[in-house]
Amino acid sequence: MKNTPVHIISESPMSPYQWVVIGLCILINMLDGFDVLVMAFTAAAVSSQWSLTAVQLGYLLSAGLVGMALGSLFIAPWADRLGRRPIILLCVAIAGIGMLLSSFAPNPVLLGCLRLLTGLGIGGILASSYVIAGEYANKRWRGLAISLQSTAYALGATLGGFAAAKIIPDLGWPSVFFYGGVITLLLLPLLMLLLPESLDYLAHSDADNALERINTILRRLGREVLTAKPEPEKTTGDNRNMLAQLFGTKLRSTTLLIWLTFFLVMFGFYFVMSWTPKLLTSAGLSASQGITGGVLLNLGGIVGTTLIGLLSSRVALPRLLVVYLLANALALTLFVSSTSSLSLAYSLALLIGILVNGSIAGVYALTPSLYSTRQRVTALGWAIGVGRAGAILSPIAAGYLLDHAWQAAGLYRLFALVFVFAALAIAILAGMRSRYRQAELASG
Repeated sequence: MKNTPVHIISESPMSPYQWVVIGLCILINMLDGFDVLVMAFTAAAVSSQWSLTAVQLGYLLSAGLVGMALGSLFIAPWADRLGRRPIILLCVAIAGIGMLLSSFAPNPVLLGCLRLLTGLGIGGILASSYVIAGEYANKRWRGLAISLQSTAYALGATLGGFAAAKIIPDLGWPSVFFYGGVITLLLLPLLMLLLPESLDYLAHSDADNALERINTILRRLGREVLTAKPEPEKTTGDNRNMLAQLFGTKLRSTTLLIWLTFFLVMFGFYFVMSWTPKLLTSAGLSASQGITGGVLLNLGGIVGTTLIGLLSSRVALPRLLVVYLLANALALTLFVSSTSSLSLAYSLALLIGILVNGSIAGVYALTPSLYSTRQRVTALGWAIGVGRAGAILSPIAAGYLLDHAWQAAGLYRLFALVFVFAALAIAILAGMRSRYRQAELASG
């Protein structure tokens, strides 16, 4: 239907307000990147203050990821029922409060609980912000708009690393959480003023004022208003059970492969991002050099996520993902053994940041395109939630292996294999969907 908000946005040039919406989603993800990885940058200071073992530190690194998993599984899907905007506003408030209170934690147990609370907010935000960014971008710029969310995540983490390196020596690790919480909460008024509801969501809403809200947004976009609310996109199955739809006959294999890919990529990603600053220190670098290595990972992420977004307009995204994943596996096998040369170690950290963050961005960008409008947040939210299981296990597994005399080089080689298996899952998914499309063309 050519008069639907979906068609209007997809086929029209980008308006300034659409870029504002995408910019707001970028700000949200910058704060998320800072909030999630701040624990990695404060890990050495926290561990030293409370004399934590590697396994105890692993649990603390995973606490926020547990919250993110729960938020993705049980908060994010409500965005398909209540709307993207209210869920984002609620979850930004939760994340900000969790960060702020973390700065006053008197012991590791309470800090872990507050990291879980922060993670709940972040998990609820991520799926909705990615989907809104994709929905407000036109067809030409959609891949870039979604990939820029991962770029923002890496940028936020990079700024967090710089901030941690500067203020921890003078003010201590709690100050990093305090300032992160304050900045997160200051974003709320801006979002309340400028962030719109998803037009796709409103088009499917039964609310009496849905048409009025659609037209208000269309005016802000500089588009013609609608005289009647468009008929909603038809979906199969019971709309009250979105999760069951993901396992319908046509989507079951796609869903399982996407879940496997998210699990593997996040398992590898959070090992690299959480443990690298500490492992570089263990390999002989100073604490500040270890933090610099972690910053370079995130700095590379800014390049990698932007690059995959730009390339996806020219090269099929699954093919790009396979290349990113396999190249990252190779870089990881070489990484820690290179610490005898600081410049080489830093160069590889930058390259790994490009590849591992680009892989995450690619999986996030690919997933919504596999599902219908009404399934997207639920599909992405559950995929992220399953991926968080890998993210949660990853720091703990690494801590356990370190406590049992594993060396850093062996750990990086082990996790390199994880990215090889993720590349295989994407290749299988791409081949399966190609055969499915060919069968559809042949039948109709």
